[in-house]
Amino acid sequence: MHGSAGARERALTAVLVAPDRNLAEKFRSAAAEPKVFEILSEIKEYPSAVTLEMRLRQIQPDVLLIDLATDFDSAAALIRAAAAVQPPIQAVGLHYRPDPEAVIRGFRAGASEFLAAPFDASAQREAAARIRRLKAPETGPQEEAGTLVAFAPAKPGSGASTLSTQAAFALKRLTGRRVLLVDLDVLGGSIAFQLKLRPTYSVLDAIERSSRLDPGTWSALVAPAGGIDVLAAPDSPLAEEIDASGLHDVLEYSRMMYDWVVIDTPSVFHPHSLLALSEADTALLVSTADLVSLHMARRAVGLLTQLGYGRDRFQMVVNRLERGAGLSVSDMEKIFGCSVLATLPEDPQPVHRTVTRVEPLGADCELGKALEQMLKKVQGMAASAGRPKAAGTEGRPVAAEL
Repeated sequence: MHGSAGARERALTAVLVAPDRNLAEKFRSAAAEPKVFEILSEIKEYPSAVTLEMRLRQIQPDVLLIDLATDFDSAAALIRAAAAVQPPIQAVGLHYRPDPEAVIRGFRAGASEFLAAPFDASAQREAAARIRRLKAPETGPQEEAGTLVAFAPAKPGSGASTLSTQAAFALKRLTGRRVLLVDLDVLGGSIAFQLKLRPTYSVLDAIERSSRLDPGTWSALVAPAGGIDVLAAPDSPLAEEIDASGLHDVLEYSRMMYDWVVIDTPSVFHPHSLLALSEADTALLVSTADLVSLHMARRAVGLLTQLGYGRDRFQMVVNRLERGAGLSVSDMEKIFGCSVLATLPEDPQPVHRTVTRVEPLGADCELGKALEQMLKKVQGMAASAGRPKAAGTEGRPVAAEL
């Protein structure tokens, strides 16, 4: 496609959701010539709204191409889910014919464009041009956003909560910047207990108020601890799924308020962890060196790869590595199938002191030094990657088909 100055414009990247395979094939065939839409991922059934939101945040396409002919109500729910992603994903409804009722209902659901078979090339170009104009304001300067680092244990008991807590304190010490620690383990979070905090509110209250957050509200939601702010898990465990859009809004607001946001998640296999990892700039999978943990970590890497997370989106951290364990970093990388960012030594005495005295781990112990070295690598990755909100489209992960 050529712009007014004759320069070739980049195709609009897209996720195609089309249970009707005949309709999908017709569109694919028709889209081959004008090349204004580049399909990065194709989903062959209507997914849940939460699943689609996660996939859109991973892939960050320009548009959602969606089959309106098979089940309009399901399609409408997904159009609304795409609109809730920040920045919103423009939806293009696909149908066999320009049925007036389908067109009107599609636009009412929030679709930006409607294309009908045989998907004329000129109609595709005109639709793409209108979408580009809608997206134009988004190409302006981006506000500087904080960096989000998530710690996810491959197996419960890997020490991820202790690491995330001490990482938050260490980042404060290393950078002197604003740091927030979020306990997203709503089923069994213990950070408030470890820090002897008695917060009035929790991360669930923040999610519930996600649409109306302001500095005054935020200051009531978090609890100060040793120079950082803590957004605690609820006192009463919550077994239900949390609102994905609300969590996204809370994390985006946190990026505005803090330079570093550290998230402690439940096991990487939990849906809440996958939501957090899809938002994180740096995702750290925490394992120990015992056989069961190594096995679970390998499965975790496989799961994330299957879900479309590129190997540059997460790193492995091996915690509590004993001297003489007989397992090299190279050995562990072969087991995991991904790189190991750091190995942290077993150092029980300093950890015991931090828990009993409620004080940050210092850099004067073996574990403290190793943790600081790891965080300097994280700082380097954040600096080289640039601010996430300004990220371009190059190198986006392409999700596997559902």
